[in-house]
Amino acid sequence: MTDAIPTTGGDPKTIQVRKASYWYDDVIGINDLSVDIGPGVTGLLGPNGAGKSTLMKVISGQLSPRTGEVRINKRPLAGNPEVFADIGFVPEFDAFWQGMSGREFVVYLTRLHGLDKSNAAAAAERAIERVGLTDDADRPVSDYSKGMRQRIKVAQALAHEPNCLLLDEPLNGTDPVGRRHIIDLIRELGAAGTTVVVSSHVLHEIEQMTDEVVLIHSGRVLADGHIQEIRDLIDEHPHTIHVDCDRPRELAAELVGFEDVVRVELADDHVRVATRDPAACYDRIPRLTLENDFGFQGMTSPDNDLDAVFQYLVD
Repeated sequence: MTDAIPTTGGDPKTIQVRKASYWYDDVIGINDLSVDIGPGVTGLLGPNGAGKSTLMKVISGQLSPRTGEVRINKRPLAGNPEVFADIGFVPEFDAFWQGMSGREFVVYLTRLHGLDKSNAAAAAERAIERVGLTDDADRPVSDYSKGMRQRIKVAQALAHEPNCLLLDEPLNGTDPVGRRHIIDLIRELGAAGTTVVVSSHVLHEIEQMTDEVVLIHSGRVLADGHIQEIRDLIDEHPHTIHVDCDRPRELAAELVGFEDVVRVELADDHVRVATRDPAACYDRIPRLTLENDFGFQGMTSPDNDLDAVFQYLVD
């Protein structure tokens, strides 16, 4: 990650943020933050208050960074209003006009992107269909459930067909059907080449959409890349494996002698082993159980999800 944004040549990412800072009086939102994000789905992960929404607003132009620079498709965001045609934004909080139907809401915002009345109506119709709200398009938004309001916000962000889509906590308050619909749509858009950034503090939700993540904490990027690359950053932390077998005490006795094994515990009918070399341990355990007839039944790890990775990195 470099400080300078290249303006010619190479293969720049859709979103380029360099040394951007934004603060609210004496509260820091983001702090000297740099990140590149390209096509596909990227999860922006962090606890509440980490700076996710501030970063989203800076990238979308809702806020101007106090220091630093943002570029979308190579073009500086500052002073270039035409760049906003490339951006679709779903804010975390609702902001609807009283009395508008879902269709009127999407058409109105689509016209703000420069489409004429006829084209805006057609674009709105397509977007509303994509989020599964065609049958409810003419109902007042005030009558929508929370999940429906989330989906109509996604529709307005999609209608003008941007190549950069920013969704701030889009699954908040959605029912299971709406949640599945939004997740499938996000995956579809990413596969088609749209740059989609999805923020969440619920890490398992992001796992359903992508393996590419940016972890943000206290206004700074903690790590970014494929989840496996991020896991490589935490090798110094012991990795826990639960092993179910018929003779756990004998298996525990075999495991304690290996250099990478930090700790072995017995719990009911399984063994819990902490290791500094997960790959070696995953290979070793089935082999030991087979060679010694320990009755291997399976193994799992609580450290194989994003939640564990995040906790390791912020601790």
